[in-house]
Amino acid sequence: MMFGTVGSTLYKLLFLGHMIAFVVAFAPSVINPILFAKAKGDDDQPALLRLAGHLSSNGRQIHLPALILLGAFGLGMVFEGDWGFDQTWVSLAFLAWLAICGVITGMMLPNERKLAAGDAAAEPFVERAGQLTTLLLLVMLYLMIWKPGA
Repeated sequence: MMFGTVGSTLYKLLFLGHMIAFVVAFAPSVINPILFAKAKGDDDQPALLRLAGHLSSNGRQIHLPALILLGAFGLGMVFEGDWGFDQTWVSLAFLAWLAICGVITGMMLPNERKLAAGDAAAEPFVERAGQLTTLLLLVMLYLMIWKPGA
């Protein structure tokens, strides 16, 4: 179902929202591993716990809502654009976004909270969730840039 065309004002606004939400949602994928490495390198466990608390709070209040908006703007672009879920790349990108939402809400945020509460055993889960999110992000970018099956 197509309501407009690529290049319309509405489509451009949706694309702008999509790009802003992308930057906000995935900033932690770049920044958090660096911050964790610095905190671990300083061998300062209280600082690592405080950092995990801040990252967990930011994830719930800033990055997760941006991830949800990213999907909403993407869906808006699908409905406004010249393509639909019948194209492979659109369906697979949507599935990758759903998988990222699952990893963030089911693995990343709960383990960041545990780490902030002093459970050092949660740290590898936070790292794995970040790695998995980055991998899914790269898959999603591939799908949206090269549009296989279009």
